[in-house]
Amino acid sequence: MPSCSRLVSLALTALVAVLLVPALPFVRHRAAMAQENADVLRATLSNGLRVIVVRDPLAPVATAVMNYKVGSDEAPAGFPGMAHAQEHMMFRGSPNLSADQLAEITAAMGGDFDADTQDTVTQYFFTVPAEDLSVALHVAALRMSGVDDSAAEWDKERGAIEQEVAADLSNPIYVFEKQLLAQMFTGTPYEHDALGTRPSFDKTTAEMLHDFYSTWYAPNNGVYIIVGDVDPAAVMAQVKELFSKIPEKTLPPRPAVNLQPVKTSTLNLTTDFPFGVAAISFRMPGMDSPDYAAAQVLSDVLNSERGSLYALVPQGKALFAEFGSFGDLPGAGLGVALAGYPKGGDGTGLVQEIQKILADDVKNGIPADLVEAAKAHEVADAEFRRNSISGLAFEWSNAVAVEGRNSPEDDIDAIRRVTPADVNRVAAEYFQPEHAVLSVLTPEESGKPISQKSYGGQESFAPSKVTPVALPKWASDALAKLAIPALPVRPEESTLSNGIKLIVVPERVSQTVSVFGGIRTNPDVQQPESQQGVSDVLGQLFDYGTTTLDRLAYQKALDDIAAHESGGTSFSLQVLPEHFDRGVQLLADNELHPAMPADAFKIVQGQTARSVAGELQSPGFLSELALDKALFPPADPASRHATPQSVESLALADVQKYYHDTYRPDLTTIVVIGDVSPDEAKSEIEKYFGTWNAEGPKPDTEYPTVPNNQSSSNVVPDKSRVQDQVTLAETLKMNRYNPDYYALELGNHVLGGGFYATRLYRDLRMKSGLVYNVGSNFGFGRTRSTYSVTYACDPPNVSKARAIVVDNLVAMQKQLVTPEELHQAKALLLREIPLSEGSVDSIANGLLSRSEMDLPLNEPEIAARHYEKLSASDVQAAFAKWIRPDDLVQIVRGPNPQ
Repeated sequence: MPSCSRLVSLALTALVAVLLVPALPFVRHRAAMAQENADVLRATLSNGLRVIVVRDPLAPVATAVMNYKVGSDEAPAGFPGMAHAQEHMMFRGSPNLSADQLAEITAAMGGDFDADTQDTVTQYFFTVPAEDLSVALHVAALRMSGVDDSAAEWDKERGAIEQEVAADLSNPIYVFEKQLLAQMFTGTPYEHDALGTRPSFDKTTAEMLHDFYSTWYAPNNGVYIIVGDVDPAAVMAQVKELFSKIPEKTLPPRPAVNLQPVKTSTLNLTTDFPFGVAAISFRMPGMDSPDYAAAQVLSDVLNSERGSLYALVPQGKALFAEFGSFGDLPGAGLGVALAGYPKGGDGTGLVQEIQKILADDVKNGIPADLVEAAKAHEVADAEFRRNSISGLAFEWSNAVAVEGRNSPEDDIDAIRRVTPADVNRVAAEYFQPEHAVLSVLTPEESGKPISQKSYGGQESFAPSKVTPVALPKWASDALAKLAIPALPVRPEESTLSNGIKLIVVPERVSQTVSVFGGIRTNPDVQQPESQQGVSDVLGQLFDYGTTTLDRLAYQKALDDIAAHESGGTSFSLQVLPEHFDRGVQLLADNELHPAMPADAFKIVQGQTARSVAGELQSPGFLSELALDKALFPPADPASRHATPQSVESLALADVQKYYHDTYRPDLTTIVVIGDVSPDEAKSEIEKYFGTWNAEGPKPDTEYPTVPNNQSSSNVVPDKSRVQDQVTLAETLKMNRYNPDYYALELGNHVLGGGFYATRLYRDLRMKSGLVYNVGSNFGFGRTRSTYSVTYACDPPNVSKARAIVVDNLVAMQKQLVTPEELHQAKALLLREIPLSEGSVDSIANGLLSRSEMDLPLNEPEIAARHYEKLSASDVQAAFAKWIRPDDLVQIVRGPNPQ
């Protein structure tokens, strides 16, 4: 079951995701081609298109981001989602590239193709194997040359985008953001986000969309960023060839933004989270302000675990506390201080606590050492961000196209110049109570799950017929071949004397070293029956220092070397090479010698017990519990969960014993990747982790095998949702090591993963507009496996969508997939392999997961050879053997669909 700490993390991720609204136009300067160094090449074409190519040899991968400087700010009055709607329609075809062709191309290249709409920019991004970059360039050029925007296609896409609206309106944090923007930026284009509304989409016509495209989609309104293992000069030459003939346009003036003073107000909302949120929001300096860098440093200081805001957590006054600068815009930004409290707690009182903390910080001044620590972290983080090809592409896109900088380095230079006096001045100017918006999100009960005897009205929908798609020669030539990719990463693997598996990958794309570790544990199996929740309590105690350094001293030690560290069964370290020794020492100290102070245990125990009380009534928990009970036998470990009573009954000795029993070197894998040699990495890990020893036999961490489940249906009410979230799932009496794993994965890539080119997306979204997203996933484990399909739709359409899913599964069992589908699924899987190594994190996590599953480290290459040999008959046989469409359990979270 999900732990409380994980639910908090998910909630914080949701808060950050929905509040981020970055945007800033920049002034275009026509200039001749400039070359800062051998790895960065930039040019402005004769039609005004700005192009920057950055070489990054981390993996044979490239990411291309086309930034159009148009977003929701330019939407016509009464149509706030116009830019968002046009973003959707860019996937519905262009004069020389149909929607089917585009879907086929993107699926065959790995399926990593998407877009987003912000206030002042719309971004289209494509991550591909570097050898296929030419295809991505052709796609971008054709879409800049024209778009279909047909009425027939808009009629279909309108349903999908309205489902996206319904999904966001079902998220209480989005509702909070929507109301917060209206309060902060009333009377300006910023008062609404880019999503749009159902009523406005109902009034939007295809002609209106095409007019919007014709006005704003122009080369002189674009910035093209290309990053990857490429030859910058060769790429730039091809970009010039493909884009130079596209005519520039005369752009209309941008909407005026006249900000008015913020009037203090209070927002009282409800949430389906198992905890409440208290927040105070302020307008902050915008990206074009000379105080922007100081505001970023201020935000980092307030977010520090050594800061006064976070102190609410170890004091037992909040479940979590943080500060973030969100919604940065031309002329203004948004700063939010927030903290979590347990269900039944005093949200208003917590708001007052936050007010007092911020007032004291303004009065007493921000500590200078925290300012310097924040600056050091910003500089180091810029280096860490070079560890992802797609991440680096977005760094350049946001710096140049969104913020109006020359490069990401401009932001770092500004950070370096910030002084403590600058930070204190910004805090005093912007943290004014009379211009703050106070918010309290109160958790509410939504009712108990409702068991149903049926799935709704019986429907039958024949899957749409798959017809071959003829591709342009520039695409067909590149995509016809199916080659087994060679993994560039050649890790060195060893086992230390205490049983730790060590994997080292020297990688010098940045001056950083990253350490990732995992301990094979399973709290569902290993926690004593009467001590459910002990794992959660233990996990939170890793934030309270070690036996040699208390909480604040430990955080200061990390700040001194600008490192990031996390402890627990999944632990990690990001550090600069010159501090690798000290970083590993601190990581090992936390992992091997956590302090677990008695006073901290009492605080964490109380926080966890109160969190669990709210969690047990939350729709998220109830829907997961309903799914586990429907899939697995009574008393199965997966259905176990903590209660307030089980947490309150714990003693510190119980936590210490659980740590002793489960944290073992002989169940641990450590991956070291970065600017370090294998010998140095092994020496450092042995130096600090080598004294760690296990006692007694290894514990059992595996779930028992399970029988096939029976079909059932449950509805979990959720008052926050206007849309139903649906899970269809079943158990499979097989494990990850079954030979049919590969055929099932190949078939699953016929069903999903390739957007409109795959069956479920085509039938549920492209053809019918019933859903916005649909996922088809196998969960293969060491002892048991599951298959699931997830989607969200309007309540009356739950059974319609289910019928389409079931009919597609039956078709996979009774009919051979077409040769074209088989080829496409193989291409998708084979190209996903190099794409999975496009970042240091993904490389390390892939190695870590394979090691923990006792799979060969080169398993992707082994899988590729299996996929290459599989036939349509193999896929059909595997689905006929293992998939049981009549036994799917159905869990609906939201309004009752009947």
